[in-house]
Amino acid sequence: MTISIKNGWFVDDAGRTVLLRGVNVGANCKYPAKPLLPTHVKTDFRDHRDVSYCGHPFPLEDAQEHFSRLKHWGFNALRFLVSWEAIEHAGPGKYDTEYLDYIAELLKIGTDYGFYTFIDAHQDVWARMSGGDGAPGWTFEKVGLDFTKFDATEAALVMQYRHDPANPAAYPPLYWSENTIRFACCTMWTLFFGSKDFAPSCKVDGIPVQDYLQQHYINAVKQVANLVKDNAGILGFCPSNEPPQGWIEIKMDGSNFKGLNETLGYTFTPLDAMVTASGIPRTVGYREIKKFGIKETRKDELNKGGLSTWLPGKADIWQKEGIWAVDTSGQAIIKKNDHFVTVKGKPVDFYHDYLSPFIAKFAREIQSIMPRAMIFFEGSPEKMLKGETLNFSLPPDLKNLVFAPHWYDSATLGMKKPMLMASFDMMTNRPILGKGNIAGMFVRHLATIKNTAKSIKESMPMILAEFGLPYDLNNKEAFGKCKTEGDKAWDKHVECLSLYYDAVDANLLSSLQWNYTTNNTNEFGDGWNLEDMSIYSTSQRHDPEDINSGGRAISGFCRPHFVYCAGTPLATSFDMEKSRFSFRYLVSASITDPTIIYIPRIQYPGGFDATASLDGVEITIDEQLLCIRSKHDGECEIVVTRK
Repeated sequence: MTISIKNGWFVDDAGRTVLLRGVNVGANCKYPAKPLLPTHVKTDFRDHRDVSYCGHPFPLEDAQEHFSRLKHWGFNALRFLVSWEAIEHAGPGKYDTEYLDYIAELLKIGTDYGFYTFIDAHQDVWARMSGGDGAPGWTFEKVGLDFTKFDATEAALVMQYRHDPANPAAYPPLYWSENTIRFACCTMWTLFFGSKDFAPSCKVDGIPVQDYLQQHYINAVKQVANLVKDNAGILGFCPSNEPPQGWIEIKMDGSNFKGLNETLGYTFTPLDAMVTASGIPRTVGYREIKKFGIKETRKDELNKGGLSTWLPGKADIWQKEGIWAVDTSGQAIIKKNDHFVTVKGKPVDFYHDYLSPFIAKFAREIQSIMPRAMIFFEGSPEKMLKGETLNFSLPPDLKNLVFAPHWYDSATLGMKKPMLMASFDMMTNRPILGKGNIAGMFVRHLATIKNTAKSIKESMPMILAEFGLPYDLNNKEAFGKCKTEGDKAWDKHVECLSLYYDAVDANLLSSLQWNYTTNNTNEFGDGWNLEDMSIYSTSQRHDPEDINSGGRAISGFCRPHFVYCAGTPLATSFDMEKSRFSFRYLVSASITDPTIIYIPRIQYPGGFDATASLDGVEITIDEQLLCIRSKHDGECEIVVTRK
């Protein structure tokens, strides 16, 4: 069952190359199960110490159903979400042992079903209280912040406060990501990665807050590592999901922040964010999607009530550090514009100076418990999509590193429309027309990202840890159509997914689609910030006896692919229209275990024919699996066609 890393591939104990094809499980791990608190449920988070995540992603009694379905759909890998809050919500060092026991048992069942799993300690914009998920509420309190004031002071955009079913404009889709430039998220991530440089006076119990937060976070993840270290199906851990850099590298006036003009919603500079959160009203520009661009449409005065997000008696960290101040006329002024840009006269680099040391620290502590653990690390999806350099600097002695980036079709994701004929290439900064050109763009983007892995460390494997699409495209058009048109209602979704998987195949990548959420509904999607990206929904589940019931656009992701290769993969492709699958590889006859290819019945309902280009090849069929054994070395092409 165990797999290791060899020459840039995942390899099993028999020496076969392993393709990890799976799904993220699941988006409901971002919010508590008891009480059930999806983001459309109003709360002020005062109960943050008393929540439980037991039952998310799904209860133990339902595990057989869900693992069986995912296995039937051809998946053999899981990116399993946990969160710091789920483990340590009650307070520093107070671990939820009921939750830890629950996920340990669930992961054992997953291994029994043959899944390879890596555990993602997930976060988005730091925590639920700041518009995302991840960290416990007490982390804000430790640095002096009152999270119940975040929404009113514009320190964070929080759906739990803003959502109004009668007014969709009150909280638009995708606007949660605006929190990456707002005060709460930026403050916490800047402190987490770099307080010793940027806020040296900020300490908790005499410990620099950077060390305090990092150690508590790592210790929480180590609780999981201790429980799963002997589970052969657990591959390893992800240090952080899409790690934000806070204000690191950004000038106080925002003048060097290229991404500011690409932000949806209010475009906070660091000064704007600090001033507004401190209780001083401030005018900030607002940007919206207009055709193929994001344009400023207005300016608004924010925090007119003059509330402060600092707890009573707690000092404003950033004013204390002398970064900004209020002059005699009551105006906010910048005192250190380059505070987050240079340290001791030298320019800082987030990836080199802060993220890489954290990854190294995380890896060493996890591997002290679980030496074989792989470390699945990543950087900014936006930077990679633009082809920007990520200056990782990881110690050469670190072992079992895996690059695990994310990639999305940004046009379809942002517009919530299938952008199949017209899109925008973020790497070239140009519009792109025609389905064939768009398909080629996807292949090229993933190839560029794959080369990033090689540039960080030679012979390091890559897995595409997140990709996918919204299922509520075109104002949820498919949800109504599927009642009368059946699977045909998902045609555009299938078309999009096919292009994504074609690009994945062209680059011979392992991959994990985002996501599988068992309590997804047509009304509230995944239950998190209006996202609806689950491949399964209770709203589409009509026949409990049908294992496919509840699936959405199944034929878009349920495709033929090699699972184990007794040799070296060279190329693979699937023409859905012609139902023609091809897999070409260099055979290593010394490997006695077979090459195995998944051939889903949903693509070949009437059966299929399989041929091999190399003599002496024996082909057998076992359920939806094609088993291939060869007596000779050489290049072999397996071709599967419909009968």
